[in-house]
Amino acid sequence: MSEASAPEIRSAVYVKSSAKIGQLPPPDLPEFAFTGRSNVGKSSLLNMLVSKKGLAKISGHPGKTQLINHFLINDSWYLVDLPGYGYARVSQKMRAEWDKLFISYITHRENLISLFVLIDGRHEPMAADMAFMERLALNGVPFARVFTKSDKLSAAEAERIRSVHDRVMLERWESLPPSFVTSATKGTGKEELLEYITRNMIFFEREK
Repeated sequence: MSEASAPEIRSAVYVKSSAKIGQLPPPDLPEFAFTGRSNVGKSSLLNMLVSKKGLAKISGHPGKTQLINHFLINDSWYLVDLPGYGYARVSQKMRAEWDKLFISYITHRENLISLFVLIDGRHEPMAADMAFMERLALNGVPFARVFTKSDKLSAAEAERIRSVHDRVMLERWESLPPSFVTSATKGTGKEELLEYITRNMIFFEREK
């Protein structure tokens, strides 16, 4: 397999859900985590990525994912489903607990290779997304942008919105992070995401 080729997903198995950092699996395999504002289409994208409908539970209610969920892929790396940020119908105390768990994970998890920040591709930049990505940069967390729901717009409109995202980001950033365009319905972006994961796993193994 070349460094640019996407891995074949042979197996995708749920491992565990963690409410505390001490409950996480041992940090002995590379991890790629996914998050985004509530209802951004995270579960649908994860299921599309591993071609396993129902692996990540889909809900019509924002804020459904409340724990850090680990899935073992090909017995060699973890796909991690993180709680969303932004709107959720929970108490202020619960939001604070989620935030503490979430930030502890992304800033201290030594085997976290990259965080995929999902952004609803139908909307122009939102303050919550921009603030969250700046927070990642300040904490030195490697991340990539993933624009979801590309099938909901015409190609021209989707490109226009992404251009606005880029322009707004470059007003405060020196360069753009890796970015992907996806559709869970059509499978758009699957190969590109898996290729990115492959390249980063190779780099992780070389650095060990």
